Amino acid sequence: MDTFKSGHNIKQETYKSFQPNFIDRAWILNDMQLINALSKADRFLGRLDMYSEYVDIELYIQMHITKEATQSSKIEGTRTSIEEAFLEKNAIEDEKRSDWEEVQNYITAMNEAVLQLHTLPFSSRLIKQTHKILLSGVRGKYKTPGSYRSSQNWIGGASLKDAVFIPPHHNSIAELMSDLEKFANDEQNDLPDLLKIGIIHYQFETIHPFLDGNGRVGRLLITLYLVNKGILKKPILYLSDFFEKNRSLYYDNLMRVRTHHDLNQWLKFFLAGVIEISKKGVETFDGILNLKKELELKAQQFGSRSNDALKVIDSLYRNPVTDAAKISIILGKSKATVYKLINDFEKMGILKNASGSERNCSNHS
Repeated sequence: MDTFKSGHNIKQETYKSFQPNFIDRAWILNDMQLINALSKADRFLGRLDMYSEYVDIELYIQMHITKEATQSSKIEGTRTSIEEAFLEKNAIEDEKRSDWEEVQNYITAMNEAVLQLHTLPFSSRLIKQTHKILLSGVRGKYKTPGSYRSSQNWIGGASLKDAVFIPPHHNSIAELMSDLEKFANDEQNDLPDLLKIGIIHYQFETIHPFLDGNGRVGRLLITLYLVNKGILKKPILYLSDFFEKNRSLYYDNLMRVRTHHDLNQWLKFFLAGVIEISKKGVETFDGILNLKKELELKAQQFGSRSNDALKVIDSLYRNPVTDAAKISIILGKSKATVYKLINDFEKMGILKNASGSERNCSNHS
């Protein structure tokens, strides 16, 4: 890694763009701190992945994806809380609806991309399809969703003149993304996969192949790659929470690779994120399992209605925001029966009324 050269600036008409070097190459790993961080990250990621084997993981994946969507979009300036993300569109205030739609697109893009991995490799085609969903009908809808850019973009500043970073000229995107794709799928390259996806994320953000949505797509690719390689059985690792919390370091470390060729520092930061989020994921799943046991015990107190109570509780793991109409559909019971159940749920602390009306309740936990 010490001999890595990230690229060089190329003079264009009135500015200089950064031309990254190819990453599909032989790598030599010789930094013991990085090797130790890699070992630790592998260990904690393995612990997290174990939950997908003995937990009804499908109940909880949507919650993880929704949190990831809000955090990844937050880095880009979108402001939608996780509570708002679970609401219906007509429940969102007009001034917040655009942000809400961007988060919903991220959720859809992640779900669709994971399904596509069954038939598509980790590829430009998959990346473009994911990008198209991400920008569909939102603020970036006029910035060629699903297509690589055909003009120059930049990061930071109001124009090319005062930009913080200018990605490569659009004429070189095809070959750069082809190189990235080959690196991602090169089974002969024995670089550990966690380091490979760390490099892929850096390279993707440096290429910045789209006119909009590069950050969200780049972060989404981390999870997709790990699922594609079988490192994760299910999409349960999301680093946007770590990147958002350490936003300045995130951008500084990416930029340092370009200016100082310091790939080791970026990878150490990236692995620190994998370790921290894996630890939190394990704690979260432990908490969920304990909560599930607690709520199942409470459900038994409903006597003849315990099966109904369990059905509602299970639905709350998929979407913690509910109302009488939704519960009525789940149970196939009358509104009067449902309102009595909701009232009992509130008394037991399972639900709390979030709106002041009887029609909207959310999971107390």
